[in-house]
Amino acid sequence: MTDKTKRAVIETVLLVGLAVIIAIVLRAFVAQAFRIPSASMEPQLLVGDRVVVSRMAYRVHDPRRGDIIVFDCPPAAGCPDKDHGGLPVRAAKALGEALLIRQPDTEEFIKRVIGLPGDVVEGHDGFVFVNGSVLLEPYLPKGTVTSDFGPITVQKGKLWVMGDNRGNSADSRVFGQIEQNTIVGRAILRVWPPQRLAFL
Repeated sequence: MTDKTKRAVIETVLLVGLAVIIAIVLRAFVAQAFRIPSASMEPQLLVGDRVVVSRMAYRVHDPRRGDIIVFDCPPAAGCPDKDHGGLPVRAAKALGEALLIRQPDTEEFIKRVIGLPGDVVEGHDGFVFVNGSVLLEPYLPKGTVTSDFGPITVQKGKLWVMGDNRGNSADSRVFGQIEQNTIVGRAILRVWPPQRLAFL
């Protein structure tokens, strides 16, 4: 192997290594790709859609009603703990997730923020009420009916979240309020399929 060829091989390996590091750092601190695993957010998000999740959003402001968020599986939802392996295995998995070629191992949910700390949320007569007033939800298809629940007061440091597909969503009606510190980030952009590219 000539010196020129050796240099080319070394440069290629270094560039690939740098790309892996950048992808891992971006995923850890800036943004993460997320594949929609269920029908709970239809029709806005379909099974298999891919979205970009901003990890920086809630360093700038608190969660807002209507935000679509990704969060770790709540304990009451019964998600199993998983062994993530050593550093090389975790790095390979993180790269795969960053490049949208594998789904994260840890169970993560995607839902819409409905109730903020201090809010009283309840469902009756087919609608969601927040602090006694009907919540306007233009993102829901016409005729959507929400099951009865509550009233429930959202505790400090927690959120009440629900899927848009109200008849097919395991959400706060099932597993209760979620801890804000379990939020992975805010879904900001649907990137796949290309013909459905849209800000969320």
